[in-house]
Amino acid sequence: MLQTFPSRPDYLSFDPAKRRVSLDPHEPRFVQNPYEAYAYLHAVAPTFFWEEYGFWCVSAYADVNRLFRDKRFGREKPGGYLAHVGTRDHLEAFDRLEAASLLELEPPVHTRLRGLVNRAFVSRQVERLRPRIEALSHSLIDAIEKEGKADLLPAFATPLPITIIAEMLGVPVEMGGQMLDWSHRMVAMYMHRPSRQVEADANRASAEFSDFIRDHARRRRSAEGDDLLSLLLAAQADGDRLSEDELVASAILLLNAGHEATVHQAGNAIRAILMQGGDASRFFATPQAGEATVEECLRFDAPLHMFTRWAKEPAEIAEGVSVEPGDKIALLLGAANRDPASFAEPHNFIPSRADQKNVSFGAGIHFCIGAPLARLELQIALRVLFERLPKLRLVEEPRFRDSYHFHGLETLRCAWD
Repeated sequence: MLQTFPSRPDYLSFDPAKRRVSLDPHEPRFVQNPYEAYAYLHAVAPTFFWEEYGFWCVSAYADVNRLFRDKRFGREKPGGYLAHVGTRDHLEAFDRLEAASLLELEPPVHTRLRGLVNRAFVSRQVERLRPRIEALSHSLIDAIEKEGKADLLPAFATPLPITIIAEMLGVPVEMGGQMLDWSHRMVAMYMHRPSRQVEADANRASAEFSDFIRDHARRRRSAEGDDLLSLLLAAQADGDRLSEDELVASAILLLNAGHEATVHQAGNAIRAILMQGGDASRFFATPQAGEATVEECLRFDAPLHMFTRWAKEPAEIAEGVSVEPGDKIALLLGAANRDPASFAEPHNFIPSRADQKNVSFGAGIHFCIGAPLARLELQIALRVLFERLPKLRLVEEPRFRDSYHFHGLETLRCAWD
């Protein structure tokens, strides 16, 4: 039988002999629907060299899942963070945070830092937040219900996770807007080839955010409580456990990671559910249905599409594709979650699917520390939203931001009157 492949998008070029792909990540059609390109690449080259980035990319679910756990690869380039970026005076504040960030480190430092904060994010601890998340979800709906319409990104998807993570850390919730601004300016650095202006702005945001955390920590030392910042301060008092740079970097990482991806996933999930038609509340008819729906949302339209790793030693990442120490590779989470080799009907939204799984939170030692919290926030917030606003509908087709590898909406304008 003649095998047929998905057609090649005309904005993508592919050299089959070298497995090299040219695809501008800012191409508007790719930004709005990366899954068309992913489907083609799954068929012709699940592992390919992305010219615009300059490294090998892996899109098959099984390979992404395996490489996340492969100890020959890590987040830290051999020689340390500065071996990767060098000396960059205009990014001194940003690099200082990154060099001490849990996300960029490997054992034994990673093990020590993760152990300090992990107990606050295990499922049994997160479950204690259920009443607060539910009450906050209702209060956000109370604030907009009579209006009959709203952009649900700033009105609902954003304030919930930033409020919860700020309360967990013990930083002023009223600073939420400012922390969001700092976060957005910093994560712009992770985009494809940021401009010098974006770099300078990210550095200013890093310096301002760091100063805020340092100042707040100094004032909190005399009034520590049972929040995460107090836990970090107690660890800093034992000098061999946490330096001041590690304290600041850990607090900022938790604040940024505690809302950035969750906001995108909430927006993507609301859009996906509303596009199914009918009574959206049916997806949350029981707790089990709600959990399955959230897992399908995480698979169907993930908030993070690329996660990079460094090779620590020579390794083969796919048949005929080898890398050397210091080479970077990318794991394409959004593509892996739509892999036809691992999912039946990968492009259909099926919460009841028997093959329910995803790599949206990663795997291995860098599995997202906030995954239990993000899942709980999504399960509660989405249920409350669709129960309280049963006539919820899109008033325009939402558009995705040009921000690969983060995948989230610009706006989410809805009505329910």
